Amino acid sequence: MLKTKIAVLVSGGGTNLQALIDAQKDGVLRSGEIVLVISGVEGAYALTRAENAGIPTAVCSRRDSVSQEAFEASICRELEGACAELIVLAGFMSILSEDFTRKYENRIINIHPSLIPSFCGKGFYGLRVHEAALDYGVKVTGATVHFVNEIPDGGEIILQKAVEVLPGDTPEELQRRVMEQAEWVLLPKAAELVSAKIAAGKGE
Repeated sequence: MLKTKIAVLVSGGGTNLQALIDAQKDGVLRSGEIVLVISGVEGAYALTRAENAGIPTAVCSRRDSVSQEAFEASICRELEGACAELIVLAGFMSILSEDFTRKYENRIINIHPSLIPSFCGKGFYGLRVHEAALDYGVKVTGATVHFVNEIPDGGEIILQKAVEVLPGDTPEELQRRVMEQAEWVLLPKAAELVSAKIAAGKGE
């Protein structure tokens, strides 16, 4: 079976990217192959992780683009150049437009550090999600992988995993536990599920 070509979009340290790279190496991600890593930030450590794994990289910065349209056009050029068939948002901090998400309908997945529909949508990212969970007093949180559409965190859910909130947790401690117990497990599994479906369709 032909493997699905995956592009991973990042903005920071790339821990979720590393989980995907490790899953590919270990055979968990076997129906897809990471062919490109695009960072929205120059100098993001995720680029170093990609280079260490021998994966081509590119930088497409919203800050350096004259408009959202130009920013997304630069991403599209990179995706098309790599013949990417699945886009994985792994800590990508830019919101993508309806035009972009519609162009790649059911071909973009994202990891969010809560159990959607809790603590999600515009403004909920990074530590803010975990701060909100602790402020609300929930006893269980987790992570969600979902398809991306024009509504932030509004696409169809693919996988979820719950993580216990412990007494005395700080946002940083909770963030780390959610990453270790949920995000780094779920994202490779979801990438494999979607990659397998795309790859099977290519053989029809």
